[in-house]
Amino acid sequence: MSITTEDLEALRSLSTPTVSNAVELFNVRPRNQGFMSPEIRCLFPDFGVMVGFAVTARFAADQPPARPGSRYDFWKRILEIPEPRVVVMQDLDQPPGVGAYFGEVQTTIHRRLGCVGAVTNGHVRDLDEVHGLGFHYFAGGVCVSHAYVHLIDFGSPVKVGGIIVRTGDLIHADKHGVLAVPVEVAREVPKAAAKVAEREQRIIGHCKAANFSLEELKRLYET
Repeated sequence: MSITTEDLEALRSLSTPTVSNAVELFNVRPRNQGFMSPEIRCLFPDFGVMVGFAVTARFAADQPPARPGSRYDFWKRILEIPEPRVVVMQDLDQPPGVGAYFGEVQTTIHRRLGCVGAVTNGHVRDLDEVHGLGFHYFAGGVCVSHAYVHLIDFGSPVKVGGIIVRTGDLIHADKHGVLAVPVEVAREVPKAAAKVAEREQRIIGHCKAANFSLEELKRLYET
């Protein structure tokens, strides 16, 4: 399914929990799948919603590389994915977070390549500088050094926050966390979200009403 700029803007107007609720209506996956675990934290919640197509890669930093992957080839691959782009990187170190792949320099490079943010189970750094660049950070933590950071490979599926992400997957994230939106239903999500919101507002409205009753709440809740 082709996703337009208008579709992306419509998704960006919704919170990630709202999109998650809407996706459930399509029954395309179990309700306990498709979102990253809380260990992947939003470091800049004031930026609001991030929406973009994933570009995947794997890296490590604990030991010097025997044969690092080509960052130049990775950059070329990034440009093959539609904008806006989100870099989703799996840190292979155990435990992850020895060194940061993303800091001010990598952020500046990837912004130039049409990326709007990075998602990683690893750690990031240069928070003040990156915040000033308006680049989203979703990460397992923050660290001081880049250590021996190097690219392992790119383009293959990665596991971040407990889910598998593939290049081209649609990512929706905000202060609540990171969600993968099934592309096949993405265009219908805003309509589904409106349906969910309408039901929720009926329930909330009745809870605030002077004539509240458990019987009516039961009816509304089960409708």
